[in-house]
Amino acid sequence: MKNILLLVHHDAGQEARLQAALDITRALRGHLACLDVTPYPVAVGDEVMGYAETVVVYDERDSEAKNKAALTERLAREDVSWTWTDVMGDLATSVLEAADLADLIILNRALDGYPLPDMRDITSRVVARSSAAVLAVPEKLERFALDRALVAWDGGRSCAAALRAAVPLLALATDVEIFMAREAEVRNDPEQAAAYLSRHGIRADVKIVEKSHHRPDALIARRAEEWRADYVVMGAYGHGRLREAFGGVTKRMLQESPFPLVLGH
Repeated sequence: MKNILLLVHHDAGQEARLQAALDITRALRGHLACLDVTPYPVAVGDEVMGYAETVVVYDERDSEAKNKAALTERLAREDVSWTWTDVMGDLATSVLEAADLADLIILNRALDGYPLPDMRDITSRVVARSSAAVLAVPEKLERFALDRALVAWDGGRSCAAALRAAVPLLALATDVEIFMAREAEVRNDPEQAAAYLSRHGIRADVKIVEKSHHRPDALIARRAEEWRADYVVMGAYGHGRLREAFGGVTKRMLQESPFPLVLGH
């Protein structure tokens, strides 16, 4: 996990994304690729609307130019390797087009309300279509702590993909727990996941709770809070109770979880 792709856009979640990116890039001695996206405005209509759309484009360009000047000056003082790319287009599409050689993509967990962008929708689209892992961080994150990692395990391929992608981060943790809400037989049990990590020199404890009437995302969130997790690793799609994709567990975690989420599928 050496190639970190960061979405740069002047929005309320940018500082959280940037801080997480710096913390991770520095810890892994990687390279930070900053992708500054100026989104196309969504506008249709007559000549008046066309004029308004042009004004919005110029406003966006001016805002992003000022944002770039401030951030590049800041990055020049940081002890990380970094590059900068400017593009104009749809946010999710631009990230996906730049992610072919990324190991980790850093986005926000959610950005509710006005103004746009709807970062939760963007994150969902990127996770669903990218082969790289996605780190979705809360908007108020001040630093990305690496010490305590909770792996939300359902035994499926998406969860296994997230686990494999997260190995470099997990190797930096002081405590790792594999948490599973068991409902039925699974493809890979949590002890197998722990054995896999052990071969990478990572010791993980296993915590299993039996079938419950509570939703899986609620159980994951409760355990993460009880255990004082710094971040959660989970599959974006799952098996059994977790097989609700973005209409269920993953979407609710993106919407409600106060913890950074490392997502894979």
